[in-house]
Amino acid sequence: MTDPSAFRAAHAVWFETRMAKLVAEDGWLNLQGRWWLNAGETRSIGTGTQNDIVLETGPEHLGQLTLNADDTARFVPQTGAAVTLDRANGGLSWRADRFLLEITTLNERRALRIRDTQSQAASTLAPIRFFDLDPAWRITARWEALPAPISLKIDTMIGIPTHVPVSHVAKFELGGQEMALLPTYGTPDRPQFVLRDLTSMSETYAHMRFVFGEDVTDTSVVLDFNRAINPPCAFTVHAVCPLPPRENLFEMRIEAGERRLQR
Repeated sequence: MTDPSAFRAAHAVWFETRMAKLVAEDGWLNLQGRWWLNAGETRSIGTGTQNDIVLETGPEHLGQLTLNADDTARFVPQTGAAVTLDRANGGLSWRADRFLLEITTLNERRALRIRDTQSQAASTLAPIRFFDLDPAWRITARWEALPAPISLKIDTMIGIPTHVPVSHVAKFELGGQEMALLPTYGTPDRPQFVLRDLTSMSETYAHMRFVFGEDVTDTSVVLDFNRAINPPCAFTVHAVCPLPPRENLFEMRIEAGERRLQR
């Protein structure tokens, strides 16, 4: 039997880590915006209305960004040295003044995402509410390899579908029913499951929640629904979140994990 005090202590440590990532400089609360980019274009960035990309806060002119068709880029700041970027060698993220900038990828499209490290958004975040903690929602599922890996079409919150490789399925019993979850993102040792259940109608985020697999072996994976979290899209309109595949739509209530955010 699970030691209740140890279970709660482990959950508290997990939640502290979850919150630290959420409010970090590269977390989801301080995003100023996301702007689509086209290869070959030079875009000016700053708070001045003459810029191509207008920021809410910061200098009138932060700099100019040029994206090339080979996924290299060059950023020329208003002051300081130019930055050369290469997706294949070092990535497409950099710092300018108080801002963190990165060029993200969605299929063949590219977008600029900018974070303000001096944002006060974290200080105004309402406390995240949870369902009551219950060890019964921590489940060891069978971790079964598919006969052959598949490419699964996943839609997103902005209506641009993507294809992700899937090689395993998590199977378990819940409420007397045999259930299955497909991992669509994450890593081999921390697969990510995007799901929706009937609590989404009024109590949890309407579109999806995320659960990350733990203690993965060749034959098993732990799914702790107490750690089901709101996706980035619950915190900012500037994130692009995947919707759950139809296999991960549960016609039952999973009364565990994070509840819908209070506004």
